[in-house]
Amino acid sequence: MAADPGEAIRVMVIDDHEVVRHGLAAFLDGEPDIELVGDADGGDRALELLPLLDAVSLRPHVVLMDLQMTPMDGVEATRRIRDLYEDVQVLVLTSYSDDDRVRGALSAGAVGYLLKDTNVDEIAEAVRAAKRGEPQLDTLIASRLVTSMQSPTRETEAAALTPRESDVLRLVAEGYANKKIAAELGISERTARTHVSNILAKLGLTSRTQAALWATRLGVANRARVR
Repeated sequence: MAADPGEAIRVMVIDDHEVVRHGLAAFLDGEPDIELVGDADGGDRALELLPLLDAVSLRPHVVLMDLQMTPMDGVEATRRIRDLYEDVQVLVLTSYSDDDRVRGALSAGAVGYLLKDTNVDEIAEAVRAAKRGEPQLDTLIASRLVTSMQSPTRETEAAALTPRESDVLRLVAEGYANKKIAAELGISERTARTHVSNILAKLGLTSRTQAALWATRLGVANRARVR
């Protein structure tokens, strides 16, 4: 099922292993609702390629990002891409599952984190969900994240959110980017960004994906919707 009727999901693959890039390209090209618009063997090359794609209206909706690359690793590449193109979602696809890498990637702005042993059909579904801004995490990684975020004071911290911050948290959990949050709530994009930063600080979290996962698992987003 396509993310938007009539529009293919544009994807860029960034990985320093040629076999991986070609394998993903061959699979993605076979999906009717996904279009591979480019690939790069590193973060630095990807940052050179993105403005060229953008200039011909082929800016990717989703970037599949490896982490272990040189000279620029995937975490730094994710951070720079998200700084330049907030509407481009970065979905990490890597062999590494250690907590430091996961937190680093999510803090840099990745919408999801998958391992390379993930079934290719699941990768395609994750790409579709990432296009919608929905967090996509490997099951084991998601479980570890939820455990690490559990705290007896978290509900108290949530109660400290202002009504506006609760509204913003609900929209973050629904995958809204700052620009879309601003439009939905009738505020400036800068104000939306400030609200998100304040929410993360109050909840002791480091990324939008963590906030979305936490809000969804604890039902805070639903309570915000019916408040």
